[in-house]
Amino acid sequence: MLTLANYIRGELVPPAEGKYLDSFEPATGKLHARVPDSGAPDVEAAVAAAREAFPAWAATPAQKRSRLLLELARRIEERAGELARDESVDSGKTVTQALEREIPRAVSNFRFFGTAILHARTDAHRMDDFALNVTLRKPRGVAGLISPWNLPLYLLTWKIAPALATGNTVVAKPSELTPLTAFRLSEICREAGLPPGVLNIVHGTGARAGEALVQHPQVPTLSFTGGTQTGRRIAETAARGFKKLALEMGGKNPTVICADAEPEAALDGAVRAAFSNQGQICLCGSRVFVEASIYDDFAARFVARARQLKIGDPLLPETEQGALVSRGHRDKVLGCVKLAREEGGTIRCGGGAPEDLPERCRGGYFVQPTVITDLPPDCRTNTEEIFGPVVTLAPFTRDEEALTWANGTPYGLAASVWTRDLARAQRFADALDAGTVWINCWLVRDLRVPFGGMKQSGVGREGGDEALRFFTEPKNVCVKLGAP
Repeated sequence: MLTLANYIRGELVPPAEGKYLDSFEPATGKLHARVPDSGAPDVEAAVAAAREAFPAWAATPAQKRSRLLLELARRIEERAGELARDESVDSGKTVTQALEREIPRAVSNFRFFGTAILHARTDAHRMDDFALNVTLRKPRGVAGLISPWNLPLYLLTWKIAPALATGNTVVAKPSELTPLTAFRLSEICREAGLPPGVLNIVHGTGARAGEALVQHPQVPTLSFTGGTQTGRRIAETAARGFKKLALEMGGKNPTVICADAEPEAALDGAVRAAFSNQGQICLCGSRVFVEASIYDDFAARFVARARQLKIGDPLLPETEQGALVSRGHRDKVLGCVKLAREEGGTIRCGGGAPEDLPERCRGGYFVQPTVITDLPPDCRTNTEEIFGPVVTLAPFTRDEEALTWANGTPYGLAASVWTRDLARAQRFADALDAGTVWINCWLVRDLRVPFGGMKQSGVGREGGDEALRFFTEPKNVCVKLGAP
């Protein structure tokens, strides 16, 4: 069993109060690591280290910062197999998904932002011959970054990379449910020669470590990915301290299948959107609206595909569906299925725990891929986030009907539309309340584009220039050239 450590001032250190949390492997239900249960003293030490490191790091030439971030990317890539296994053991996701998608994305995050800063530009605005305005962008100081459990290294590096690239120093708090790859990143940073205090990683719960980080008066910038209720509390705290804030929160994303869609592509995309990472991605399409003329056939094929997904040991390469992240989350998802039954839904497949798991996994937190029909669009099952392998299907007769249902939740993160009529696709894209709309695809991600949600799905945007702007403060310098 591993005992993890915090990463403060370039050193791996135990929690100040000597407290630890138990971490369980979701696939087996067995204890596999002890995680620092950090509190305010640990956060205070990390913030102090980041503040001390900030002036030198902010003054470091972009070329040198770039070389260090690229070195982190190289070392993550070299250890991809080990990191993918850690991710699988820690979160219950399949090792195949971690190896093929998530660890490569962590590498890409460092490479993208590590090279983006080499192409930074300065805006200039000339006022005829009277004055020249030059807008500079400076790092803001210590950035507090709080990342979730569902895509641990992927989303942690999505925040760390642009913050460090733009010259900020960082105190990061990964989820206490999935801390292992964040701990490995600490080791990698030490090996790569990242200056002490530039990146600090403090493990612990949101109530202790997270709250201390959010409230710290010397952390002017906060970026959070997680649940909407937690995001609301962070926003209230940040407002009192006039902190700059980015929130990426929940989703209840629609998938719209039109009758003229390419049948196999639409089916493949809808199944992948529904059940990737056991439905534990904020971008998953958990509500599928299908044009009535093809609904019966599509529903039958969708259910058949869901039944065929192979549930099993996430460490085996043939497994398609792993475990949910924790016992508590599994119980919450099964409670949502129970609610769907009470609301009149028909469970077309799944709805419970699988019975034929291998011996090693019989104490794990598994839920069958579950498809539910015959529910009204405004019921709780169709408007509240479940965040598991549970999806609803419903027919629509008019595009306006599908749009009303798609927009009929407090969320607005993402949507996908499947049609061969590009004019129709554009009408959907214009009318959908979503920060990202995919047409005839799902989860196609370009790191240059803005990412975030509307309504209760978020505040602000990440990615590309948006991230570089978020972690910097604009300063306009006006130089007088002559008489007005």
